[in-house]
Amino acid sequence: MATRIRTWLASTRTGRVVDLCAGYGLLAQVLLLLDADMRSTALAVDIRLPKNHVLVHDAVIATFPNLAGRVTFQQARLEEVALGVGDVIVSAHACGALSDAVLSRAAAAGARVALLPCCHLTRWRPDLVDRADPAAHIDEERAMWLVERGYDVIVDTIPANVSAKNRLLLGRPRAATP
Repeated sequence: MATRIRTWLASTRTGRVVDLCAGYGLLAQVLLLLDADMRSTALAVDIRLPKNHVLVHDAVIATFPNLAGRVTFQQARLEEVALGVGDVIVSAHACGALSDAVLSRAAAAGARVALLPCCHLTRWRPDLVDRADPAAHIDEERAMWLVERGYDVIVDTIPANVSAKNRLLLGRPRAATP
């Protein structure tokens, strides 16, 4: 996922990576490792940070010392996080409505966004009963939602052997397209 996001960002400056619903913040840390700009930073946010996230981060720093001081962890709700237009908002496996909240927060800030949704809630959607892949339809709706808000959107996948929930939504505000 991180290599696909980095390729999508191409030659644009990454800026700050904000990993929402981050858990250990590993996606943000790998994105920083893939970024040639050593000035980029990351904020890893989760409502409940894992108890040993500091130990895991310290182990990552021991192996990749160039990440020292570049990653901050914040225990907070999504709506409490300050986001900016220069941020790259990322989230891997934000469950159900959290995927929508991540997109909403990114769009409100006018920020680039990369989302790997999961746990598609379909039981309250009778319009999806006859769909072969209800999750794909929900993600198409998410992509269209971003397009309606002025985003260029790419719907991609990561290898299924990495994750069965492998659809990747990449959105960039049209004004920010190089």
